[in-house]
Amino acid sequence: MSPTRRALLAAALPVALAPALIRPALAADAPAANDPRLAPRALGKPDAKVTVEEWFSLTCPHCAQFAIKVLPEIRTKLIDTGRIRYVFCDYPLDRVSLMAAQVARSLPAERYEPFIMALLSNQDHWAFVQDGSQEEQLRKMAALAGMSADSFDRAVNDTQLQNAIMSGEHRAQTQYNITGTPAFRFNNDVYRDGELTYAEFEKKVVAAGG
Repeated sequence: MSPTRRALLAAALPVALAPALIRPALAADAPAANDPRLAPRALGKPDAKVTVEEWFSLTCPHCAQFAIKVLPEIRTKLIDTGRIRYVFCDYPLDRVSLMAAQVARSLPAERYEPFIMALLSNQDHWAFVQDGSQEEQLRKMAALAGMSADSFDRAVNDTQLQNAIMSGEHRAQTQYNITGTPAFRFNNDVYRDGELTYAEFEKKVVAAGG
């Protein structure tokens, strides 16, 4: 992501959200472990030989390109055929992507993947608008996904959920040395060098035993 875009996004939300981007969740203000919003968001068979985790940010252009150009083929050839289980892992790079991740996880689980795909496919319509209305554009997209205005306000102002998402990002940093997006883990093999072509992705699936 370019410095100009990141600066624009960083300025788009209230400063009150800033602490969530620089500290992991504290036990006192983390959601309950059985909070359905924190359950894995995944596609494919749970018993697939290879589990692929993708760490992504909803404001990352590279993540968007991967989602638009490569993920559909992965879904058809690897997920729907039972070769892999694909797990989406939040890794917000800025306050706008954190807000979007909160909204996505506050939707019913079956609406999560269609919603994030809509966000990634339409980044320029909500994440990179230059009049400071990212939140209002996101509100409109959430409404199309069936989220009420009250539910949207609760989601974006939920500091417990903010901290839980950032705690997951912190774990990715400490356990797997994830520092940018997109990044992937193929069973135990971590790939940190950005988006992959389908051919590159499939080679890593095969190497992981799939």
